[in-house]
Amino acid sequence: KLTNSHAHGGSHSSGSGSTLLGYIGIDTIIEQMRKKTMKTGFDFNIMVVGHSGLGKSTLVNTLFKSQVSRKSAGWARDDKIPKTVDIKAVSHVLEEGGVKMKLTVVDTPGFGDQINNDNCWEPISKYINEQYEKFLKEEVNITRKKRIPDTRVHCCLYFISPTGHSLRQLDVEFMKRLSHSVNIIPVIAKADTMTIEERQDFKQRVRKELEMGGIEFYPQKEFDEDMEDKSDNDKIREAMPFAVVGSDKEYQVNGKRVLGRKTAWGIVEVENPNHCEFAQLRDFLIRSHLQDLKEVTHNIHYETYRAKRLNENGAVLALLCPPSPTNEIYLMFPRPFYVSFCIYNIVCVHRPAY
Repeated sequence: KLTNSHAHGGSHSSGSGSTLLGYIGIDTIIEQMRKKTMKTGFDFNIMVVGHSGLGKSTLVNTLFKSQVSRKSAGWARDDKIPKTVDIKAVSHVLEEGGVKMKLTVVDTPGFGDQINNDNCWEPISKYINEQYEKFLKEEVNITRKKRIPDTRVHCCLYFISPTGHSLRQLDVEFMKRLSHSVNIIPVIAKADTMTIEERQDFKQRVRKELEMGGIEFYPQKEFDEDMEDKSDNDKIREAMPFAVVGSDKEYQVNGKRVLGRKTAWGIVEVENPNHCEFAQLRDFLIRSHLQDLKEVTHNIHYETYRAKRLNENGAVLALLCPPSPTNEIYLMFPRPFYVSFCIYNIVCVHRPAY
């Protein structure tokens, strides 16, 4: 049965459908969207944060089954630890099933590796905000690009050391300060160093500490759109942080080639749910929530940044309307009126109404 919702006499009918007299092709919109996406592709930007030795690069390479982090960027393992947090971004175009994705991996070497790690999150916070600023400046241009390049960080994988005890103060401070500007997904690295029982106890302890610290990680409860989303996301939240193992090496196990880590007592299979939770993380990050990560970044984190910038006194002038002797509107009116005028035009129509 085909139904539609249509208007009578200028009012919209809601809650009831009308049977169509024949097929008109409304359902093809999904196929149209699929074709357009396959032609244009899409961007996904992932940041990895954690101190050295936790296997951040290896895990990202394992997630995307490709050399997308560090090794492919020409960074050697014996590189000296930076004295301050450095930001390394490398992009690759991946293609699967005719769909192209420009993947950018943002690494943060030097984070948490110093004797004094005070404020070591500031370069990371600055980088995240700089990407919002780039997008905002493109968005408010009088002549805008048809497709604005998206370098905004859609996801931040935060690597927790598998101590089995508690979170470090640095872990708590980082997630508390950045959870409102980026989607943070905490993961327990190198989970094969703990027994199953130790892993479960540590996961519960981490969740409790995050709750006590008022730290919300992705997917946040307030962003659940309906009961189905809430049900699915509740299961994910109860399983987080995922205890993972990464490896880009293959081994023969029961006649099959599997990704794993070789130990004295056997092979830890990366994609075996009985060995670690890598498969759950991959399915969550890529197969079920990748698009939602992008939408939350745009609709929540970026909008929050955008509203703050446009409300800052004089921020709009710096973006679009710098006062100058050649700016006729600036010369015609007092500065407070001019600022209000610019804010009105940008907020309402995204361009000055000259």
